[in-house]
Amino acid sequence: MPDWSYHTIFKPILHRLPPVFGREFIHRGMNTISSIPFGEKVIEFLGHMETSPALKKELFGISFPSAVGLSGKIDPCLTGTKAFQHLGFGFLEIGPITKETINGKDLRLDRRNEQITFIKSESIGLIEAEQKLSSLKERKVPLLLRLEGTMAEIYSLTESFLAYADVVVIKYKPDYEFQDIKTLKSLLNNKSLILTISNKDLQHLLQQIPRLEIDGIMLEEDFHKESSQQLQSHIQSIRQLNAVEVDLPILTVGGIKEPQDAIELFTEGASLVLLNFEYVFSGPGLPKRINEVISQTSNKMVTKIEGWIWYYLFGFCILLAGLLTLIFSMTKVILPYDELFLQMVRGEIIEFNSLILNFMAHDRMTLAGTMVSGGFIYMQLSKHGIRNGFHWARKAVNVGAIIGFLGIFLFIGYGYFDWLHGLFWLILLPLFIKGFLQTKPASLTPSSINLTNHTYWRWSLIGQLSFVILGFSLTIGGIVISIIGATTVFVPTDITYLCMTADDLHLFNSRLIPVIAHDRAGFGSALLSVGLLVLMIALWGIREGERWIWWTLFIGAIPAFLSGIITHYVIGYTDFIHLLPAYLAFFFYVIGIIFLAPFLLKGQPSKR
Repeated sequence: MPDWSYHTIFKPILHRLPPVFGREFIHRGMNTISSIPFGEKVIEFLGHMETSPALKKELFGISFPSAVGLSGKIDPCLTGTKAFQHLGFGFLEIGPITKETINGKDLRLDRRNEQITFIKSESIGLIEAEQKLSSLKERKVPLLLRLEGTMAEIYSLTESFLAYADVVVIKYKPDYEFQDIKTLKSLLNNKSLILTISNKDLQHLLQQIPRLEIDGIMLEEDFHKESSQQLQSHIQSIRQLNAVEVDLPILTVGGIKEPQDAIELFTEGASLVLLNFEYVFSGPGLPKRINEVISQTSNKMVTKIEGWIWYYLFGFCILLAGLLTLIFSMTKVILPYDELFLQMVRGEIIEFNSLILNFMAHDRMTLAGTMVSGGFIYMQLSKHGIRNGFHWARKAVNVGAIIGFLGIFLFIGYGYFDWLHGLFWLILLPLFIKGFLQTKPASLTPSSINLTNHTYWRWSLIGQLSFVILGFSLTIGGIVISIIGATTVFVPTDITYLCMTADDLHLFNSRLIPVIAHDRAGFGSALLSVGLLVLMIALWGIREGERWIWWTLFIGAIPAFLSGIITHYVIGYTDFIHLLPAYLAFFFYVIGIIFLAPFLLKGQPSKR
């Protein structure tokens, strides 16, 4: 559930539900998706939240994919554990795990002030927790197990859950004896122990830390404080710990509403941070945004990928072919090899029904515009994305190109193999293969300069949703048109425009319909490829200040829309139902361009 769907669609709905019900509904939904075949791939495709290898952090003798984790209070029932492993977190806190079940109905949600109050810890209890953890077949990130209860209960819980823990977390209590901690450490089999403490109790603990056999300190949140107050409280506590030279990793819980907050904590000396209730309001993209800001520094040293030029030439050839196709479709329409296949010249077709030539021109013009748009997008992705080493841009080009290549096999359905199409395929293929082989080093994960949840960022989510819808719509449209082109060829409005049936056309020339089907299926294939490109850019490429993304989407769509809409008016094919998909697509395009412009072109506004 990326931010573009969470903030625009799901959050307004979920926040009108009872807090616990809404939480469990969304967590179970995410877990269900991640559990089905290819579910994890779907999550990755929609969110692209994998962390950069440069963000890895070694602590407690284990490797953390990133320094951003999730507090166990967000998912106390462990219903979303599997899904959260794919949402950009470097680790998860599990728990608190207690011997008995603790009901969570006292959870309070303050939507206006964006604050959640946990009246008391919520826990599903020993038995259910063990069932949930044992069903977790694959662990992709380290798990920090928080155990609560009396010391005797914690000893027992440790024996039951040690196999699931990478690190054990317990809450500091003044009545704990040093021997209690020492005994617990002996039960951990060399696994690390973290002690959690509130900021207000830290002073009491400072003098005792050197004598305690612990491996880290976790600064707890105070639910009576606002996010900004919590952040400042953590910063003060970290400074206190640094002042007495406590040589232990410091973890913090809560106080992070936007990436800038996490950066402040890391700058002060926090080793790991856990997102808490602010995550519910800031959105599931928050860990990804933090990771991308941290990645910004490391990405500056990456060398350019030289093989990008082959992908660029690949796109340029498509653009050039689209322009040539446009010229032919606006003049002669039917080429000599078409006439040879038809065993008929264009004049004979015009004499029989001039609308047939107009109809073929409209199919070829829309194909031409789509090719020009697609070629331009390929060129932009190559120059600005692949050249700079970004893996997502290379993946987008590869997916779009491979789907486009496969489109040639649609001729099996309509029976007319266009030799010029085949020649064009053979020209493009070496360029693509050369680019594919020489750009393999492009493995850079995205970085970002977005530090705050400012107004332009919120607007951009509407724009991103619009382009996601547009990309999905074009993709589905391309599939439908490809199928129609390889099967029935015509839709009812086509027959109305032509003023004759498919049988009439077949009686006139049995080879005419295969030629029309070839144009239609070719357009469907091109539209499918371009739709996927738009979709992947919308899903993976929207980041603050990325001006080239905005220009790619703005300019890239113009040829396709001009050819797809104006052509119909030129030939008089203006049926509203037939053009409705194009009108809707243009609507989402305009909304997307308007709402993305400030975020992509300007960046952060001067005032929040």
